[in-house]
Amino acid sequence: MQVTRQPVLRRFWYAVMPLEKLDAGPQAFTLLGENIVLWRTADGSPAAVRDRCCHRTARLSKGFVDNGHLVCGYHGWTYDCTGACVRIPQQPHLQVPAGARVPAYRCQAKFGYAWVALDEPLVPLLDTEEEALGYRRIHQFDETWRTGALRMMENSFDTAHFAFVHKGTFGQGAQHKPEFFEIRETNYGFEAEAIVPINNPPESHRITGTTEATTKRHFLNEWHLPFTRKLGLVYPSGIRHTIFTCATPIDDERIQLIQWLYRNDTEADCPAALLNEWDTRVVLEDKVILESVDADAPVDIARRDEQSMLSDRPGVIMRRRLLELLQQHGETEVHGWPVRILSREAAPAC
Repeated sequence: MQVTRQPVLRRFWYAVMPLEKLDAGPQAFTLLGENIVLWRTADGSPAAVRDRCCHRTARLSKGFVDNGHLVCGYHGWTYDCTGACVRIPQQPHLQVPAGARVPAYRCQAKFGYAWVALDEPLVPLLDTEEEALGYRRIHQFDETWRTGALRMMENSFDTAHFAFVHKGTFGQGAQHKPEFFEIRETNYGFEAEAIVPINNPPESHRITGTTEATTKRHFLNEWHLPFTRKLGLVYPSGIRHTIFTCATPIDDERIQLIQWLYRNDTEADCPAALLNEWDTRVVLEDKVILESVDADAPVDIARRDEQSMLSDRPGVIMRRRLLELLQQHGETEVHGWPVRILSREAAPAC
């Protein structure tokens, strides 16, 4: 599925960057192939418009902020958060033309990040109990990966890759299946529960809350259409380690990985730097693999562009639900699989 060519995907909220980035002035971002610019308005809230001045098409992200308004760095045309030009410095006594405006997008602050929806959102921004419970929140990732958003999401629920991809951190080489696995579909996507034995090397003792050589992870996960994952980990020690991952689609081949973490312990129990160091090791193991796959993951599995196994059920459900979403909005999947390199009929015998 080529995400930039599926209009319905513009109708969801996406985390695009930490709010603190906006303290430095206007920030450029590309969301679903759309060049946008974000800045802080006078009350500190984020705003987003198309990154293109309506005067001579200069990038507004090359400008600056003045009293909460966005000023083009080329000729000083000034815009408010609705995208309307409110000042043309070269003709201060003339009324600004009604057509002097740029498209504006819905933009909100939540969980320490700026979120943007390019078109009218189908669902509200998600919420989480960890904020109300007072868990500490730790920023983890804000980086670009050369992979597809669906690839990142299905990998996040794939317990079959632990023994191979994560053998350098927590994966057990002989543990190819979870002890327990259950998945329940919901209106927003699905919930997946799993219990997986893992290795617990000394560098992860403070993270898991135990010094045993092995322990178990109890996964209480959620997938939120289209590309958000809540990973709830519960250790036997009582530690709750909840990760939110957003695979924000930049274009058809790249995502912005936005990730933050909640813990029910304290900085003294386990420093944020240690948590981020460990999770970085784990996530980079995923990155090596995910950047080697085709970013264009097919959602119509009837085409049989890829083969699946039983443990791929979360990814198969994602593909079905995404295909249903497209169909409900009168769309068909736009994909980059026009020709099979090797058909089943022409496959050589092993």
